[in-house]
Amino acid sequence: MATHVYYVPSINIMGKGCLRKIGEYIHELKLEKALIVTDKFLMKSGIGGKLKAVLDKAGINYVVYDDVKPNPTCKNVHDGVAFLKENNCDYLISLGGGSPQDTAKGIGIIATNGGHIKEYEGVHKSKHKSLPIIAVNTTAGTSAEVTINYVITDEERKVKMVMVDKNSLATISVNDPELMVDKPAALTAATGMDALTHAIEALVTPNAYPVTDATALAAVELIFANLARTVKNGHDLEAREQMVYAIFLGGLAFNNAGLGYVHAMAHQLGGVYDLPHGVCNAMLLPIVEKENAKHVPEKFRKIAKVIGLQVEGKSNEECAAFVIESIEALSNEVGIPSTLSELGVKNVDLDLLAENSMKDACAPGNPFIPTKQEVIDMFKKIL
Repeated sequence: MATHVYYVPSINIMGKGCLRKIGEYIHELKLEKALIVTDKFLMKSGIGGKLKAVLDKAGINYVVYDDVKPNPTCKNVHDGVAFLKENNCDYLISLGGGSPQDTAKGIGIIATNGGHIKEYEGVHKSKHKSLPIIAVNTTAGTSAEVTINYVITDEERKVKMVMVDKNSLATISVNDPELMVDKPAALTAATGMDALTHAIEALVTPNAYPVTDATALAAVELIFANLARTVKNGHDLEAREQMVYAIFLGGLAFNNAGLGYVHAMAHQLGGVYDLPHGVCNAMLLPIVEKENAKHVPEKFRKIAKVIGLQVEGKSNEECAAFVIESIEALSNEVGIPSTLSELGVKNVDLDLLAENSMKDACAPGNPFIPTKQEVIDMFKKIL
C-alpha cells in the first residue's frame, strides 16, 4: 500500500469579509512584528490599505516590503530578507497572488535556513521550517497560499526555479473574495485558468489518490460553473466566493498529488519571456491533455461527468475529447490568447524551452514522459 502525506496550512480562513478576523489569530500565535510582502500595485490599489486598516485596528506592528515583481526574482527574495532583518520582523504577511506568496516563502526559508535561494531549487531542500507566514490571497488562481510549492526566477539563467518544500507551508491562509472584486477581467481569466490547470493536472498524474481526486473534481466543477461569470462581472460576489472555494480545493489537490507538463512548459515561457503564468497554462492545457489522454483516457471520464457530459455509453476517448473541447471553449470565452507568437514567443527558442521543461520539478508528475521533440511539437501546436 502506498503512503500518502497530506499537506495543508494549519488554519484556513475563507469567505466574504474574513480578512477582518485575522488579528485575533495573529495575537493567538504571539507574534511581534510583521513584514508585509506585496507589490506596489496592490499597495496603491487600496487592497493594501484594507489590510493595514485591519492590522492597525488589531494593534499589530508591521513594516511593508512592496518591491515584488510579477515573476519574482532571487533579488526580490534577498532584498526582502535584508529588509526583514533590518526591521527585526519575526513573521511574514504575504498579500497578493502567486508572486508575493512565493516571495514570502523564499524570504521565510532564507531567514531560518540561510544561504542563497538558488540552493533550495528542487524537492524538500531546507532543514528548518520557515518563519510563520500569514498568506492573504488576492487572486482566484494560484493557490500559493495553501501549497508547499514556490517559484522564483533566476535572473542570470532566465529559468524559473521550482521549489517543493514542506517547510515553506504558510501557517494561516486567508481567502476573502472581497479582496478580488476589482481585479481586471484578464487577470481573473488567467488566474482562473491556472486554477483549472492545477485541478486537471492533479487528476491525471499517476500520484493522484482518492482524497486529491475528490478535491480536484470539486474544483473543476466550480471553475466551469463560475469562472466566466467572474470574468464578465468582477463584482459578482457570489461567483467570486465560489471561485475562492475552487482554488482552495484545487490547491489542496495539486499540493499533495503534484502537477505535470503543462506547468513544466509554462514555467519556461515565464522564465524566458516574463509572460503571465496563468495565460501560459491556459494555452498549453488542451495541448498537453490531448497527449495525456492517449495514455490515461480513463482519467478523463470523471472530469467529463462533473462538467456536464452524460458519460453512460460513452467511451473514455469520447469523454477525453469532450473535456479538451470544453477547456478550449472556456479559454475562448474568457479571452485567453490563441497563439504564443502573439505574445512574442519565437520558434528559435523552442529547443531551449523544451530542454528546460524536461528538467522542471513538475515534469516527473506527468502521465507520460515526452521526448524533447515531442515537447517542441507541443509548443509548435500553439505557436
